[in-house]
Amino acid sequence: MLRGDVQCFGEDCYALAFGVPGLLMVIALVVFAMGSKMYKKTPPEGNVVTQVVKCIWFAISNRFKNHSGEIPKRQHWLDWAAEKYPKQLIMDVKALTRVLLLYIPLPMFWALLEQQGSRWTLQATRMNRNLGFIVLQPDQMQVLNPLLVLIFIPLFDLVIYPLVSRCGINFSSLRKMAVGMILACLAFAVVAVVEIKINEMAPPQPGPQEIVLQVLNLADDEVKVAVLGDENNALLTESIKSFQKMPHPSKLHLKTESQNFQFHLKYRNLSVYTEHSVEEKKWYTLVIRKDGENISSMMVKDAENITTDGMTAVRFVNTLHKEVNINLGADISLSVGEDYGVSAYKTVQIGEYPEVHCRTEDDDFSLNLGLLDFGAVYLFVITNNTNQGPQVWKTEDIPANKISIAWQLPQYILVSAGEVMFSVTGLEFSYSQAPSSMKSVLQAAWLLTIGVGNVIVLAVAQFSGLVQWAEFILFSCLLLLVFLIFSIMGYYYVPVKSEDIMEPEDKRSPHIQEDMTNLDTNNTKL
Repeated sequence: MLRGDVQCFGEDCYALAFGVPGLLMVIALVVFAMGSKMYKKTPPEGNVVTQVVKCIWFAISNRFKNHSGEIPKRQHWLDWAAEKYPKQLIMDVKALTRVLLLYIPLPMFWALLEQQGSRWTLQATRMNRNLGFIVLQPDQMQVLNPLLVLIFIPLFDLVIYPLVSRCGINFSSLRKMAVGMILACLAFAVVAVVEIKINEMAPPQPGPQEIVLQVLNLADDEVKVAVLGDENNALLTESIKSFQKMPHPSKLHLKTESQNFQFHLKYRNLSVYTEHSVEEKKWYTLVIRKDGENISSMMVKDAENITTDGMTAVRFVNTLHKEVNINLGADISLSVGEDYGVSAYKTVQIGEYPEVHCRTEDDDFSLNLGLLDFGAVYLFVITNNTNQGPQVWKTEDIPANKISIAWQLPQYILVSAGEVMFSVTGLEFSYSQAPSSMKSVLQAAWLLTIGVGNVIVLAVAQFSGLVQWAEFILFSCLLLLVFLIFSIMGYYYVPVKSEDIMEPEDKRSPHIQEDMTNLDTNNTKL
């Protein structure tokens, strides 16, 4: 929030945005140190993770060493560690492995959830961030997730879960986690729809052996433009009025990576032929200008990927006979050469620009550029056709972002609700199913699933080769597949009562110990 609302040295205040969280972390560390004396500290008793790994490894290796049919079989494969490890540890590891088996499908959920800070933020940069009462930065939408989680946790615990129970539905922990996966699937389906709508408003992109051509008529009368092929056949014909451009850019196909195109221009009673060279995968604007009693043309190569972070970009064409220096504020200035000089693109902040100061060698004047909107690319033509001094004619090379960033709200609601049902419930379920001595191992395994989820995102992004909306659909389908696998695993999972796990071994009744050793395999539906 601070980076978007506060300026430092004329730019976004990253120093303040990182400095304030750093200061808060120092304060938190001081508070933690002050309160640590009130915390009951239990001396560490070795590395539990190491003990678990060694126990499992010894059980597996011992089982393969004693694979002879003459050796009696044991009730559980971990019982092969009994020669070296105590019975209590083996029983705890048994309970742990049953929970860890359910962790196998979990990374796919995190692969979707963690994209809020990457793919979703990139999507927000191509949306209109003006909500009327506030202008958001793309990454500020991420604040919704923790806020919604804080709202949903008491809402689900106090309202939704009790209502479901009153309807006679056994909404077990595993069922809650499964529903959380479905909500994340739906969230990414919504993301894909929003992405498709954004792409529908995007300008066409030239592919191999293609260019995108726009024609701008700066003559004082209508001009008919024809792009001629090899046999003088018209590939494109368009009549363009004075100070207008084609309604839509057109794609032209090339025979090679670069090619010369011939243009036939009809202006009043004149017929002019001109030739220009182009290269594939580029944007071009053919500028038609008045040249005395005649007309001429020039081909201008347009920039690609001009705007960044939803800002706006501008360039100028100067029809005056003098060079013009333009000051756009915030240390942004540019010069435009005389006699139809074309400036480079400049990226500027969105907003109203009613008085932009301009200067020639012998005159100062102001231009009203109007509103520069999110993600748009504007072309301004400086003219002096009236007695009021230099004026500016404005047109959009690339239209502004029309899709409001508010359309991301449904996907954040869905994924936050899914996170509450999946993450909060998952940790609660895991802790209830494992012995107290194994809780640190469970926490480590839970964090490991998050890391694996991030690796999945990198792998899919690197090797899928899909457009962004299709990649969102792919992630949604993958999680749906994982949901089915998790549902089957949960169907056959037999929950263990927490009091049976937490109770010390010497206080357990024989039948409870037997249940822990050889768990009942009756189906418990997810």
